[in-house]
Amino acid sequence: MNAKGKVFKYGDNVDTDVIIPARYLNIADPKELSTHAMEDIDADFVKNMHPGDIVVATRNFGCGSSREHAPLVLRENGVSCVIASSFARIFYRNAINIGLPILECEAAANGIDAGDEVEVNFDTGVITDVTKGESWQAAAFPPFIQNIIKAGGLLKSLKEREAQSHEL
Repeated sequence: MNAKGKVFKYGDNVDTDVIIPARYLNIADPKELSTHAMEDIDADFVKNMHPGDIVVATRNFGCGSSREHAPLVLRENGVSCVIASSFARIFYRNAINIGLPILECEAAANGIDAGDEVEVNFDTGVITDVTKGESWQAAAFPPFIQNIIKAGGLLKSLKEREAQSHEL
């Protein structure tokens, strides 16, 4: 499983209210909700985001409330993964639950710049900045997490497992 895209870079403490402002949380449709992603920190994010692009940030990405909306709007906008020095634990779990790959790697988060083209190999954890010709090693996802992400989230993964068990 791999990702490749252009980088949108942010700093420390990007909280869930910045990722998706609370004033929009009454919108039930994920596609419509996602049109407001990152607008308070990057007004052109949705307009400039292309499927496969990558978000990179430094420390404590996804801090704040425990809402699942934050990783959901990133995924809905086509973000293929988020790389950060560290994540708020609840954001980390919510991202995995909805099938958004995230990697912690301080060296990569500090070394990658906005606009760089980056490739990620989730099987090995290798992050490569194609623009700069540099690579970093993050922890690879264990197989059960890879299965959750490949399925598109925890619930879809469980449904696939249930369907497979009925086939046996």
